[in-house]
Amino acid sequence: MLGAESDGAASPDLRADFGPVFEAGVEAMLVLDPAADRVVDANDAAARLLGHTREALRDMAASALHPGQVPALIVFTQGVQAKGRWWTHTLTPRHGAGRALNVEAVGTVLPGGLVLVTLFDLDERRQRQVDREADRHMRAGLSEWQRMERIFRDIERENQLILRAAGEGIYGVNAEGVTTFLNPAAERMLGWSAADLVGRDMHASVHHTHPDGCHYPHRDCPIYAAFRDGAVHQVDNEVFWRRDGTAFPVEYTSTPIRDRGALVGAVIVFRDISQRREADERLRQALAEVVSLRERLELENAYLKEEIRAGSHHQGIIGRSPAIEVIRRQIDLVAGTDATVLVTGESGTGKELIARAIHEASRRRDRPLIRVNCAAVPRELFESEFFGHARGAFTGALRDRVGRFELADGGTLFLDEVGEIPLDLQGKLLRVLQERSFERVGEERTRAVDVRLVAATNRDLKEEVRRGRFRGDLYFRLNVFPIGATPLRERPEDIPLIAQHMLTGAAHRLGVPEPRLTEGDVRGLLRYGWPGNVRELENVIERGVILAQRGRLRLDLPEREETGPSEAAAGDGLTVAVPGHRPRNETERRARDRAEIVEALALCGGKIFGPGGAAELLGLRPTTLASRMKAYGIRK
Repeated sequence: MLGAESDGAASPDLRADFGPVFEAGVEAMLVLDPAADRVVDANDAAARLLGHTREALRDMAASALHPGQVPALIVFTQGVQAKGRWWTHTLTPRHGAGRALNVEAVGTVLPGGLVLVTLFDLDERRQRQVDREADRHMRAGLSEWQRMERIFRDIERENQLILRAAGEGIYGVNAEGVTTFLNPAAERMLGWSAADLVGRDMHASVHHTHPDGCHYPHRDCPIYAAFRDGAVHQVDNEVFWRRDGTAFPVEYTSTPIRDRGALVGAVIVFRDISQRREADERLRQALAEVVSLRERLELENAYLKEEIRAGSHHQGIIGRSPAIEVIRRQIDLVAGTDATVLVTGESGTGKELIARAIHEASRRRDRPLIRVNCAAVPRELFESEFFGHARGAFTGALRDRVGRFELADGGTLFLDEVGEIPLDLQGKLLRVLQERSFERVGEERTRAVDVRLVAATNRDLKEEVRRGRFRGDLYFRLNVFPIGATPLRERPEDIPLIAQHMLTGAAHRLGVPEPRLTEGDVRGLLRYGWPGNVRELENVIERGVILAQRGRLRLDLPEREETGPSEAAAGDGLTVAVPGHRPRNETERRARDRAEIVEALALCGGKIFGPGGAAELLGLRPTTLASRMKAYGIRK
């Protein structure tokens, strides 16, 4: 049931009572019995509109004409019965062919609970309105038509002017991918005339290949996708191909064209971005150069600060002994050249000071002196530390890194403890020294470098070469101009000068009044053998300043009897050389050094690094002590 209960269902013989207006009416009319949910009668116009014969419509269920719309049909019929007359646009009766009809339904109450429904075809009404407007324009006469033609012609001319003036390339394609128009900018960029491309497959003409040269299938083309999926596609990483076979990078937008809801093609707006790509690449290179220069400056500043800290204790080579005068003359001779210098001598004798003096007296003084402690560089990071690396060269390489050789370009590279470089890595260093060029790790670009090399070692490199632990060709490359740093015990006349200089510096650094250096203090300093050389003397002086009382320097020096080199004094010092005693040969010196290290380790309970460790006791750098232990076969 669709509406309120009626007094009784309409009988079939009532169909003849609907009159000639119903039978001959132009509009489609149906008589419904809402209570019985059936069509009582339908006129010929309704049969034509609905696509059924009158016989089929009679006795058909009203809801069958409106599948899925029973609630809306009930609301409509109840509205008619309640108001006497009602209308709606929500009902869409189904045509016999299956399509939904766009109608306006107007209902009127008839006797016996029946409802007369008149259906107006809205599409037909709209078409009649369009025809009526056209007829009105036609009746307006020739002048109106001429005016409209001028308007359309002006619009077309304006559109053509816009297309011609546009700096971007613009072309259109239909739903088959065939070119429909091409503006002059597109002709200039592609090298094709509009007459050549209109009517042709545009993809096959200008978009057939990827930038790497591989085939670009039609089905993958975003331009064609626009008139398939109806979405706007923007691309900035492809190329178009000119008529002469060359390609240029483009960015483009493909916008679908619709006609009455149907996708009929696409319009493509593109631009040549070659200049922008070149500008972007130049900017990227400039930024990379800026980053590299900034990193280089930061590293140079860090090295300079480190050098200032390292050199602030003693700005120059102090002493008046013949040995020091010889070293000064050697520095004067070699500094003005670019010859490689090999500084040899025990730890703490001032090899780095000699290297710095050579640099400061050379023409490279305005460029940095870059120091590398070869013993402290892990073998797996040797190449990266010396030559740098490119971003992504290995795990953890998050950005480009400038190596020490590149950092020292134009300046001096000081390789401290060069004898500690592993044998298998010495060949890589030799190649760079010979060729004056290198490649960063993970990079194929060869970089030239202008570096003055100064190397230092406390090892006997000749002996190391003989034993196969150092490359002979690298040794001869380094040993162009050798300078030997004399141990402090062999130039005792310099001890007072050095001690006084260090005393002044230590007091200033610690912020305390400068204690006096008495003659007794000097005699005590001269009696000691200084196995740690100048570095040990510096530590002793600084410790004496800290312990000073009432302006009196308190020197904490180990005392020893003049016995053999293996004996210790009083159990609280370490074995040192007898004053005035010099080893007869290298074997004796090495034996004495080994005994000193063993005794220092025993006194410190095996502790090597940190306060109270053997390195501090011996006045050596921890890395130097570790390398000597390795060389002498001493275990912790």
